[in-house]
Amino acid sequence: MTDEVLADQVDYYRRRAGEYDVTAYGDVAAARARIARLVGEMRPVGSVLEIACGTGLWTEALAGLADTVTAIDAAPEVVAIARDRVRPANVSFEVADVFSWTPDARFDVIFFSAWLSHVPANRFEQFWQWLRGLLAEDGRVLFIDEHVDEREKEAYVAGRDEVVERRLRDGGTFRVVKNFVDPARLRLRRLGWDCAIRRDGSDWVCGEARLAR
Repeated sequence: MTDEVLADQVDYYRRRAGEYDVTAYGDVAAARARIARLVGEMRPVGSVLEIACGTGLWTEALAGLADTVTAIDAAPEVVAIARDRVRPANVSFEVADVFSWTPDARFDVIFFSAWLSHVPANRFEQFWQWLRGLLAEDGRVLFIDEHVDEREKEAYVAGRDEVVERRLRDGGTFRVVKNFVDPARLRLRRLGWDCAIRRDGSDWVCGEARLAR
């Protein structure tokens, strides 16, 4: 069922594109300020790959620090919004599925927000192996996601620990993978990564991972 749920997940974000900013963040101006602060603290410099860029709120903050930003997302509708929002010459966008995208480049920083929790458990190790192949020497993976304490806000499908059902304003329902981040159980060390994770507020976690030496 994993492929079917992931296809439904992409459809959900395609359909949600026009309402995403308001429904995800509420106060978009306040979200922008928080995003700018967090990106500034994480210092994503050099060549940056942003996975699941969405509508570009994080991309515009990344663009202010990075030499170049390559931003990808599987939903063309959100990429269109991001392209319109973020226009610096150092940013390029591409519609791409992270599970099948094979770029030639390597990156100093790989960044993703609210994406790690959408990676199915049976693809978690594969995903981090893929990241390893995209990092330049001494590169970093930076991520922000929701802490496991936020789990109760989702409606999980019966018998599916990582699949939730979400409803759009038009009444459409979709299944989405949602594995909230529990820092105590992430265990990236066993996959060859050193990772430091901290909380920001009650809802988000911020992580920085490097290949273990």
